[in-house]
Amino acid sequence: MPSDPSGPAFSPLYQQIKLLIMRSLQEGEWKPGEAIPAEMDLAQRYRVSQGTVRKAIDELSADNLLVRRQGKGTFVATHAEEKIQYRFLRLMPDDGKARGMERHFLDCRRMRASASIARALELKAAEGAILVRRTLAQDGRPVVLDEIWLPAGLFKGLTTERLTDYVGPMYRLFETEFDVRMIRAEEKIRAVAADAATAALLEVAAGTPLLSVERLSFTYGDKPVELRRGLYRTDGHYYRNTLN
Repeated sequence: MPSDPSGPAFSPLYQQIKLLIMRSLQEGEWKPGEAIPAEMDLAQRYRVSQGTVRKAIDELSADNLLVRRQGKGTFVATHAEEKIQYRFLRLMPDDGKARGMERHFLDCRRMRASASIARALELKAAEGAILVRRTLAQDGRPVVLDEIWLPAGLFKGLTTERLTDYVGPMYRLFETEFDVRMIRAEEKIRAVAADAATAALLEVAAGTPLLSVERLSFTYGDKPVELRRGLYRTDGHYYRNTLN
């Protein structure tokens, strides 16, 4: 098995295989939605046992990077799949029935990021950012107001029209047309009061309590590629998370 200079020498063998598979995913050897080689083939490639490969794939599946399909094989996860599609949106209606939301894009423009946003996205001094603003509605009622910051260099050509015309999850658009895949995120949550502008967009009274969710999303190599600041109505929804 080739050595992996990025991992410590004492890491378990399956962890080393996991890193090597991750490297292949990052380099685009297998695209989202494509099948990866069978466990036996990967075992021969890396010169390890099939059990070691299986354990590495088990962890990558638990991380939602790979998806096992009974009788078909293992595939690179894609944001087009329902299980992955709503992975980062934890807002649920009070009836507990998960369903899609209607999107309305307010604007999409390139602009200079503030120091805090540039720092979060690790932007270089001369690198610009793209700001996307949108609302998400359910049953005709606005529920979420999103402010989304993206590195301009990774999302050249992104426009309001392109976002509006795309049918499917926004992360799927990023995946297929910009080759940027969100694989994990960190969130900060707090309660805030709606200001006048936010209240008008969410159709609530000024001062209404909202849930503020700031999410920093990362792609392979722990590179930050999206900073999303969402304001959520919770008069008909609740925030749900699963703790392991």
